[in-house]
Amino acid sequence: MQRVCLALPTMRPCPETIAELAEEAAYAVATFGVEVHLLILDTTGAAAFAQNAAAVAALTPTPGVVVHHLGEARQREFLRRVTERSGAADPALLLDLMLPEAVAYGSCVNRLFLGAAALGCSSTHLRNDDADFQVVDGRKVFPIHHELLSIGRPAGEAVAGVSRSRLDPADADKPVMLVSGSFIGELNVDISEIHELDPAVYRDIVRLWTPPVWPEEDRDAMVDVSFKGSDSGPFSTDDSVLGVPDIWDVYMCNIALDQRSYEALPLPPATETIGSDYALLHALVHSRLPGVVHNRHIVNYYTPERRTGTGFIAYQLRFVKFLLSMLYLYPVYGGMIDIGRELLDERHELRVEPIIGLARGAVDWDRAGNEHCLDVLDRSYRKLGGKYTELADVVAGQRRRLLDEAQRDAGLWVVLTEAWAALVAAARAEGLHADPAAGTAAAGSAAADGTTEVPSR
Repeated sequence: MQRVCLALPTMRPCPETIAELAEEAAYAVATFGVEVHLLILDTTGAAAFAQNAAAVAALTPTPGVVVHHLGEARQREFLRRVTERSGAADPALLLDLMLPEAVAYGSCVNRLFLGAAALGCSSTHLRNDDADFQVVDGRKVFPIHHELLSIGRPAGEAVAGVSRSRLDPADADKPVMLVSGSFIGELNVDISEIHELDPAVYRDIVRLWTPPVWPEEDRDAMVDVSFKGSDSGPFSTDDSVLGVPDIWDVYMCNIALDQRSYEALPLPPATETIGSDYALLHALVHSRLPGVVHNRHIVNYYTPERRTGTGFIAYQLRFVKFLLSMLYLYPVYGGMIDIGRELLDERHELRVEPIIGLARGAVDWDRAGNEHCLDVLDRSYRKLGGKYTELADVVAGQRRRLLDEAQRDAGLWVVLTEAWAALVAAARAEGLHADPAAGTAAAGSAAADGTTEVPSR
């Protein structure tokens, strides 16, 4: 039986999301006959964790659905065993890259990938805790429908499950390693308030993440589409397309990835940096692998802590670091485009060596571009005034640290990528086992260290 991982990283209470994903898992079992492992990696504090654990305990056991709810202590123990088993020279460094003290979007997804490998899953289906499913005629529109029709299949076979095909016949034997929808609702980066305050400043800021080597008109066009999700509107009827996707049509929180993709290349473990989790998608798209893009978009919304006080400063600093990270990522992405199909080996799987070479070559990129970026941000934030003036002061006070961390993060991605194959093999050998202290599985009880398992019956 095909075993898949429906994956949720969270750092906040999200009982409604947990219940929704359990529904999606049950739908997948009933429709496709797969075994679904719902893997929730939870780094919340005690009170929020208790809310999530209660939501897990309240789930109705469903044959074919296994729910794993791992708190930070349980994750750390699993990763400690994996990093030590991997034979790495510095397992403590790898453990820190996988589970740092700071927020790291790429790291939390990398943990999900290792968890999926440990569970023996053939694919991972990523969701987020700040999005809802669309509802049409009283039924939720689950993305896993299109994902399981195609993920992992040779593209020539996947033609039968899509609405339209743009597949190059020469690619018929290549596997579908990516199936994705997009989102509707609010921008997936919380900067819409900037646009409301001053559209010109918004354009100046968003333009900072466009490739500086592009022609001016292309950079302007990129500003117009950035962070806005799908323009197809709310769901009415299914539509899916097979072919080489456009990078603008794939979204990391509404995606299925075949194990042959994420077991080859980890995401950058950059701390306090949004958008650090898209590098793998660039590799798949720029290698010209076929994928499926569908219209079962999720509904994005903002969580309240992003908008005020320390939460506002913290989130906006993550956006700043995202802008700075592009200095080191765009040379890699550009190199991937140049290499193209040669990024794949004879089995149509990613060759990681050229990507490591590109990433290593970008680490010492001239930082003048990031100095300019921070100058523009300072002027822009001060023009907006109010709380953005405070943000400008914080960024100015941390300027050197921000520049240094962006460069350091680029180097650490190289370190993690070089060790990744050994980590995946170690995770698969280690397995992901329920803690004996969790009690009887049928009761769905939660252990103090954060392990809950509700298996199939």
